[in-house]
Amino acid sequence: MNFSELRFWFYLTLILGAVLLVRPIFQKAIKSDDSAMSRYDRTTILIVGLFLLGCVSPLTLTIFLFVCLITYIGLSLFLRGTGAHRYAFLVVLVPLQLLPLLYYKYSHFVVNDILGQGLAGLSGLIIPVGLSFYTFQVVGFVVDTVIHKHPLPRFLDFMNFAAFFPQIVAGPIERRENLLPQMQTFRFRWDPVAIDSGAPWIVIGLFFKVCLADNLAVHFNPSSVDNPFLIWLNNIIFGFRIYYDFAGYSFVALGIARCLGIRLTLNFASPYVSGDAQEFWRRWHITLSSWFRDYVYLPLGGSRTKAWALTIVVVFVLSGIWHGAGWNFILWGLLWGLMLLTFHVCKKWPIPRWAGWTLTMLGAFLAWLCFYETRATVLHEKMATILNPLSYTWPQLQAAIATLDPTNAFVLAVFLALACTTLLIEWISLSRFNEPYAILQKPGVLVAMVILTTLLAPSEKNDFIYFAF
Repeated sequence: MNFSELRFWFYLTLILGAVLLVRPIFQKAIKSDDSAMSRYDRTTILIVGLFLLGCVSPLTLTIFLFVCLITYIGLSLFLRGTGAHRYAFLVVLVPLQLLPLLYYKYSHFVVNDILGQGLAGLSGLIIPVGLSFYTFQVVGFVVDTVIHKHPLPRFLDFMNFAAFFPQIVAGPIERRENLLPQMQTFRFRWDPVAIDSGAPWIVIGLFFKVCLADNLAVHFNPSSVDNPFLIWLNNIIFGFRIYYDFAGYSFVALGIARCLGIRLTLNFASPYVSGDAQEFWRRWHITLSSWFRDYVYLPLGGSRTKAWALTIVVVFVLSGIWHGAGWNFILWGLLWGLMLLTFHVCKKWPIPRWAGWTLTMLGAFLAWLCFYETRATVLHEKMATILNPLSYTWPQLQAAIATLDPTNAFVLAVFLALACTTLLIEWISLSRFNEPYAILQKPGVLVAMVILTTLLAPSEKNDFIYFAF
């Protein structure tokens, strides 16, 4: 479900058009029975989600259905059980939920890279789109249902909770208490207020993805190993790209959902204006951060335990592993864990916000190197280069400038300036309105973004980065 492709919008228009065309005929046949119309709307929105997921690939749809069926059957058996022995169902259920994720995402790394078995069949596995996202969502659903003693919903409503198409493949990772009640009462309605609320988010999301992220991706060239200036340039390009790419997806998902009358969680809140590491993770991939906080950090004791420092590191290492199977992702999580520890230790010595922002951004863009450089030896060489003060020499700067084609360098500078301008607008929005994207939703700004997206859309399309996670 690539929102930046015309094919997605064609399929969406086609199937929604068919659903809405049949709806009045069905309504007339059942004489406007409200409960029957409710079932029709909830059934057809599920069909839309499964159809679009199947358009991604049959394997993606098959694995999704397996995870959902295992979740619902296992949870129903648990809720029907009595006594302590029923918790044995959970011991079996959660690993079964995680089984496809463990196989497709981690088996090659564990079996071949760690254990050194060299099984060729595991090296070519393609991760089904959205696997990490919907797996975490249904695992959270099971935990919330058990802990808070919620009843088991109807199978149709559970499937809609898991398969709501705007957010199924790249989040946000929704909770039972937020999304399930909305899916239980979902109805197809023509609501101009909802459409007016959702359309700006679609415009912002497509501008972020098509105009900014995809154009920055054209200039990303991580080949340099020994030039710190080129390494930092690519860190900056990648850091901007992944934000505008992932936030762009999240905003389009948010906008489509609002047009349908469903309110999803805002998954980003201008993370690059953060004044410290903790604030950054309250603004970046918010639903994943809260998932790890509620289901890992707090159960391990949180700040109440004497081992709170170790707990923070463990949580961020697990977060790194969630993003990908590789030593680079483990190092990425470890770096962020150390940055969070440094922040907590140094809170007693407050510094100006501009200084905190500078240090946070340096740490964030340094850590992005671990995100895109998956080759362990090359990553080590690049880290050694940029962390060595003696590598920052005038000849190295001249060499970096010489490698840049003047025309490409100018175009890159234009898009970096546009990206920075967008961040400045986000900062002003927070300062004046306490809302990160308020100014971007102004009618004049929306028109400008539509024009820029139309004129500057690159010919080369890129999948959303987080489809690989």
